[in-house]
Amino acid sequence: MKKSDIRGMKVTIMGLGLHGGGLASARFFASNGAEVTVTDLRSRETLAPTLDSLKDYNILYTLGEHRKEDFFNSDLVIKNPAVPATSPFLKEVRQVETDISIFLRLTHRPVFGITGSKGKSTTSSAIHAALLPRYPGAKLGGNITVSPLTFLEEDSEDPVVLELSSWQLADLRGMGLLAPEIAIITNILPDHQDRYNNMFYYVEDKKVIYENQGRGDWLLCNFDQEWGQQFYQEARGETFYFSESPLPEGIDGVFLQEKRGILRIKGTEQQILPANLSLKGEHNRLNLLCAAAALYLFGLDPEKTARELARFKGIEHRMEFVRKYRGITFYNDSAATIPEATLSAVRSFTTPLRLIMGGTDKELNFQCLKGAANEPRQIYLLDGSAREKIKTVLRDAGVTWKGPFSSLKEAFESAVRDASRGDSIILSPGCTSFGMFLNEFDRGRQFKTLIEEL
Repeated sequence: MKKSDIRGMKVTIMGLGLHGGGLASARFFASNGAEVTVTDLRSRETLAPTLDSLKDYNILYTLGEHRKEDFFNSDLVIKNPAVPATSPFLKEVRQVETDISIFLRLTHRPVFGITGSKGKSTTSSAIHAALLPRYPGAKLGGNITVSPLTFLEEDSEDPVVLELSSWQLADLRGMGLLAPEIAIITNILPDHQDRYNNMFYYVEDKKVIYENQGRGDWLLCNFDQEWGQQFYQEARGETFYFSESPLPEGIDGVFLQEKRGILRIKGTEQQILPANLSLKGEHNRLNLLCAAAALYLFGLDPEKTARELARFKGIEHRMEFVRKYRGITFYNDSAATIPEATLSAVRSFTTPLRLIMGGTDKELNFQCLKGAANEPRQIYLLDGSAREKIKTVLRDAGVTWKGPFSSLKEAFESAVRDASRGDSIILSPGCTSFGMFLNEFDRGRQFKTLIEEL
């Protein structure tokens, strides 16, 4: 595909959404001369901010429903990742793509591809931040809510960092488009089991990140997980391990030792990540180690990279320091949408902690929280479909809770009333956000608004 092919095409955008992918797709195709139709099951009122951003473009809209004619009469459908490929509206469509696949068809820029159950946003953002001093035109996009279609407006050869979800990867299977120069699978944990029949299918989608790699391309795998060792064996390109503890003798890779990141190549070791980091959380130390290894394999100087990563302060909604008020410190970890992420957050604190958690269940197991359930000074439980599972775990651990609260505001106000100077209050839900909120970003922003209004 070339940009010039787009003029005159009939393009349907399926799922405008609120994260930016549908917006970028509509804008990209309309500005390149396509006849664009946008269809979304949400109402005009819900989509108002996105629709307002497109008011200067000649676009047709079908909102609150999908109509067969919008699909059957199109040359190309751009599918939102949340739309399952089994949707009956896609059965007789000539060509189905995503914003990621269109970008990969049109770009010549080097690509970093990062996936995993947790840690992929932090790792991707850290890589991008450390690339910028050497490559000022480097871009960050994908699942992190920035569509890479926006990068096609620039004439640059600087690298692009793509955070990729399992759904985005599933949409790329068999296309032969994704062959990142550097790929990372941070970890595999149970997630999205409300969408997948079992973990096998979830992991199969993750594997798409390396299915087209070849000689000269690198895949970073987690030595500490059996999944990571499986990926290491299956990959067609070059492979490299990372670990939270020293690797066995004779195995090259990167690992943590006394909080420092160590790079081992052919028996020679050097520090690649310092012990003192700006980013809070021991789990984030491993994320930054992955970033350091990826940048080393891409050819960047490890000492300069280490300095950049040591300064990296993290990203919104991931262990995000928000404010200190009357001796109480507030953190927004709304992106913790699985219980393992909440467990990591809780274990990152040495100060007395008050935890706000709960929400909508994704058919996940919350038993991992049992061992650390007594670490917070108090747990404030949000109402939602995960409520009973969480209460069972807390009850078995002999831990009391407050709630369930029918709103984040009520839970927040209760935590603030109870807190003393020196306490930390964190929103780390361990659940998805649907029900009370539009998405986890809306949840995190509502939490930060409550903090700023104190």
